[in-house]
Amino acid sequence: METDEKIVKKMVNDIADSNASLLSPQAETSKFGKMLPALLKKGIESLNLSMFSDDIRFTILTEMGEAYRRKGNLNDAVKAFILAENREKLNEAGKDYEKLMQFNNAIEVYKLTGNKEKLLELGRKCLNDGRLEPALSAFLALGDSNHLLEVGEQCLSKYRFEHAFEIFSAVKDKTMLVGLGNACVKEKRYDYAIKAFELAGDKEKLNTVGDMCMKEEDVSKALEAYQLAGNETMSSFIKENFKE
Repeated sequence: METDEKIVKKMVNDIADSNASLLSPQAETSKFGKMLPALLKKGIESLNLSMFSDDIRFTILTEMGEAYRRKGNLNDAVKAFILAENREKLNEAGKDYEKLMQFNNAIEVYKLTGNKEKLLELGRKCLNDGRLEPALSAFLALGDSNHLLEVGEQCLSKYRFEHAFEIFSAVKDKTMLVGLGNACVKEKRYDYAIKAFELAGDKEKLNTVGDMCMKEEDVSKALEAYQLAGNETMSSFIKENFKE
């Protein structure tokens, strides 16, 4: 008994070998409509449609994407629409993700289509709802510094230092970087404090972090801070007296 893969290959070959002059593009794609279940089972990533014209490939891939959408398989639907370069259908899939509250996926789709209007709309919604990660993704894609700073401030207030650092470093806001560093010091998150003060170019703060790390016997971080601050005296002291 033939496997599904062999059946699909045979059907594709039969169509490819048919007399193109006697068949319209509509006739070609209608054949694929009948075999759509087999194509879906085989999977979008396993198909080779290179023997068909751009118009036929577009139609087949779009039909497959729509079939995946009807089945609730948005991930494969998006793959099909990407291969078809069907921007309109991709945006529709983005709206589907929104309805499912899968905002990260929706934003990734809108980034692919370059849909700035939807990115801004969804970014604002996520920011207002406290969904900081997708908001960050949307505003980074837009290069929207003002909204990014709003996200960064919320990240800072919620001790989400990783995201705050990503934002403040992206917009190169030294004042916010120093504020982030100070907040990290209070929470003893010296790793991000060092990164923030380094990017802000604040050597005095780096030396302060070095002193605090030495007090807490975190020699490796103290050395990192002193070196970034250009403090040769303390760097040499640690290297000479705290060799591993």
